[in-house]
Amino acid sequence: MATTMLIYLAIFLITLLVIGKMLGHYLARLIEGDLPHWVTQTEHVIWRCCGFKPAGKTIQPMSWYHYMLALLIFNLMGAILLFVILLNQGYLPLNPQFASNMNWDLALNTTISFITNTNWQAYSGETAVSYLSQMTGLAVQNFLSATTGIAVAFVLIRALTQSSCTSLGNAWVDIGRITLYVLLPLSIVWSLLFVSQGVIQNFHPAVLSQGLDGQQQWLPMGPVASQEAIKLLGTNGGGYFAANSAHPYENPTSLSNFLQILAIFLIPTALCFAFGRLSGAQRQGHTLLWAMTLIFIVAVIVVTWAEWQGNPEFIFAGTDSSLNMEGKETRFGIIGSAIFVAVTTAASCGAVNAMHDSLTALGGMVPMWLMQTGEVVFGGVGSGFYGMILYVLLAVFIAGLMVGRAPEYLGKKIGVAEMKWVAVAILISPAVVLLGTTLALFTDVGREAILNPGPHGFSEVLYAFTSAANNNGSAFAGLNATSPFYNLLLGLSMLIGRFGVMLPVLAIAGSLAVKKRQPESLATLSTTSPLFILLLILTVLMIGALTFVPALALGPIAEHLQLFWAK
Repeated sequence: MATTMLIYLAIFLITLLVIGKMLGHYLARLIEGDLPHWVTQTEHVIWRCCGFKPAGKTIQPMSWYHYMLALLIFNLMGAILLFVILLNQGYLPLNPQFASNMNWDLALNTTISFITNTNWQAYSGETAVSYLSQMTGLAVQNFLSATTGIAVAFVLIRALTQSSCTSLGNAWVDIGRITLYVLLPLSIVWSLLFVSQGVIQNFHPAVLSQGLDGQQQWLPMGPVASQEAIKLLGTNGGGYFAANSAHPYENPTSLSNFLQILAIFLIPTALCFAFGRLSGAQRQGHTLLWAMTLIFIVAVIVVTWAEWQGNPEFIFAGTDSSLNMEGKETRFGIIGSAIFVAVTTAASCGAVNAMHDSLTALGGMVPMWLMQTGEVVFGGVGSGFYGMILYVLLAVFIAGLMVGRAPEYLGKKIGVAEMKWVAVAILISPAVVLLGTTLALFTDVGREAILNPGPHGFSEVLYAFTSAANNNGSAFAGLNATSPFYNLLLGLSMLIGRFGVMLPVLAIAGSLAVKKRQPESLATLSTTSPLFILLLILTVLMIGALTFVPALALGPIAEHLQLFWAK
């Protein structure tokens, strides 16, 4: 088992780093605006039609404040359009399954979920959403929410790598370029790869089929492959079907499973390479990748070990249960499922090929904790990068205090203002998770939705708010979260978790952008050494441990001990 897992993991990481490095060089050129002349000339025609006036050879730049305002307006307009579509999908075309109009609270929850890159689904995709809603509503927001996260990462990279600049780029230009030159081409390639593996792509209504046992069943159809590609590349995670990537029409083979986890980590990896290239020292990007990869490998090992041990209840009963296959597809097995579990929760994706509610207590704790760190272990497209940079700034500040040096990163001094914003950005998600969980457990309507008693029921609620506040979207499915109470409370958690972190990051970028980069000296703290990588990992671990250990002790840890204590 161990050998097979390590070989699978090695092939995955090597493939990821090779392709990620090539894409990273391309992203670096895109961040700098280093595009062919014919592309920029064509763009200028588009920008003029949109009302933008080029300033010389470039588009008018924006301050961090105007950039933030543009992103908020952009997401608000997308939210209004998606909300209207979902409320009226029953009257619109391309609805062969006759999906009815969504209730306002479910439509609002779904809208917030998709504009925040969370893709929390309190509905069954194949029956509750029409083809039109999937394509013009949900898939469009899959592109645009991913674009928003990458754009914020672009801003932070410019602020850190340029010396004393007042411009952080133009939001509308970044949105257009990321969508047209990054997400769309990659989605086309991945869609074709998925189709080659048997992922369906059509506009047929459900097909009545007779099984081998003579029983008839309806087989759902639809444009799945095209939705699946951006769902994964944009770390969105919203499944076309209720079973998500466990469904054979979304993820039919072991190769398609490999392509899915590769897609989830691809852009987050490429952004680290792009950052290293633009910073002038590729090792800066390698530092982030080392920290992310080491934490990820440990997470995979723990999940695999926990699922391989099985449930003690069956072991002590004399049942042959050397592994826990409950909630998993046999075509993926323990290893394929465990790696997917770690990948989708390390990144803010939320796609699943196994049911997380069926994981063992410790196996379920790992994905929960990966989200509780702020999903900075590769993380979502853009959000994972800028989340890890927040921890880098915190680690630099701590190291500066320990050795008596002024904290400095890439030649830019880290002041009080930046550290205040870092504290706000890092602590806002834990506050939302813990307050939301508390409110749900202290109300009758919140407790009524819990399927399982005891520690596992607590874990279901904690997982839901952890997933929402960190914009993941996966769930312990035992929680019945379709009530107006959960739709509204989780929707609010998603909004705060997304924009409550994004806005401080833009403020930090604006503050750092105007500072000059100072040359390195003998007193400069190295941020590429193995010692700093260890400090960065410890910073991530300590923030997660100090914040969530009490809650985890009441949930998965208590459940794990309870299983053994009973024997």
